[in-house]
Amino acid sequence: MRGEEAPRRPFWVDAVILGLAFVIFVTMIALGNWQVRRLAWKLDLIEAVETRAFAAEVAAPLGPVSEALDEYRRIEATGTFDHAASVRVKAVSELGLGRWVMTPLETPDQTIWINRGFIPQNFTGTLSTPVGPQRVTGLLRITEPEGTLLERNDPATGRWVSRDVAALSDMAGIEAAAYFIDADHAAAPAAWPRGGLTILSFRNNHLSYALTWYAMALFFFAAMAWVIWDRVRSGRRRLRLVQKSP
Repeated sequence: MRGEEAPRRPFWVDAVILGLAFVIFVTMIALGNWQVRRLAWKLDLIEAVETRAFAAEVAAPLGPVSEALDEYRRIEATGTFDHAASVRVKAVSELGLGRWVMTPLETPDQTIWINRGFIPQNFTGTLSTPVGPQRVTGLLRITEPEGTLLERNDPATGRWVSRDVAALSDMAGIEAAAYFIDADHAAAPAAWPRGGLTILSFRNNHLSYALTWYAMALFFFAAMAWVIWDRVRSGRRRLRLVQKSP
């Protein structure tokens, strides 16, 4: 005696499952497209760094700057450091955890914050403090407002986690350029702070990430197509059984 057929799943359940599957599929495609856009951005960044960072120095700009046109441009400025206004900003470099030493440089035309370099986390040594006119060369960097994704600057307590030029200037009571300079290391090789530690190489895995998302979308689509085909085939089989029933 043939067993009874299992009750058929309501159509609305299939519709909901299909709708959710479509959302997942579109999301995977969107993530792949986002990685493609990130790939284009990363390639532009690498090209900009290679073009600007290793070119001859140009004078520090006096007007507005932009990330797209000026970031990592090699520039130079001559002025006098105001060491009394120096600030230490939380940093991670190839030398480990520590602080960037940010010091304003007073030039004849403007004041520019200079990232003089890195010092270790628990540094207790003596910092080099060059006096008199100094020629500074380095890379133009765009301000880092407010803080990081997980932490915020707190000028009132002297807690700095990003190089926010506007906040640093407000704290020091000065007017400064809207950018800062990552200075080359100009002191003795063993002197602190240690300059010239700007990261100029960037990981570029966006193409592999994009291909991964597209492959996942393709496999997911194939799996859903098989499920739909199997569902339709089961429905046809059920219909034939009903038609054959006395």
